[in-house]
Amino acid sequence: MSQTILEFLKSALAQYGYWTVAATLLLENAGIPVPGETVLLLASFLCYSEHSLELPWLMVVATIAATAGDNIGFALGYYGGRPMLNRYQSIFRIQKTTLLKGERLFARYGATTVFFARFVFGMRVIAGPLSGVLRMPWRRFLVFNFLGAGLWVTVISGAGYLFGRHWQRLQENVKRFDTIFVIFVLLVVIAFWWRSRRQNKAAPPE
Repeated sequence: MSQTILEFLKSALAQYGYWTVAATLLLENAGIPVPGETVLLLASFLCYSEHSLELPWLMVVATIAATAGDNIGFALGYYGGRPMLNRYQSIFRIQKTTLLKGERLFARYGATTVFFARFVFGMRVIAGPLSGVLRMPWRRFLVFNFLGAGLWVTVISGAGYLFGRHWQRLQENVKRFDTIFVIFVLLVVIAFWWRSRRQNKAAPPE
């Protein structure tokens, strides 16, 4: 199943390029649970392995899309209020504990929560709508949202690009590890066989 999804995402990136990244991150940050992080990782991996995308442009597009998506989510939360958030939670099966966790973080850390929310599982999707529901000042939200988007995109796309850069070496290391592992297993089997044979010879006849 996961292999099928990855193949679909790879095909979409090959066909539509930056538009796939922009659409996915826009939707995810607006509050719709789609695999934005996976798409960004895969796109940055393809930047190195297939050169179909360029990393600087990918980072620019991803940062703009993530920032715009969060602002859409903020507007939905701001004008829809708590009733909208309750319907949203029901439609997308967002756990109540996730929302409560988000509210506690906002109450304790304020606008800085928007900055770090992208790195917390489940929070990236609800940060925008929840900020609007809690009536965070928009200008403050915008600043921390943009800075958080820039840092998150840099970290994720950088990781994907480095992974692509070292993919060949990783494959070689995996093959080498497989060979060593097979030899190790053979040695263990031979050792047990030899030990069993010696014990059988040493055992007194019945």
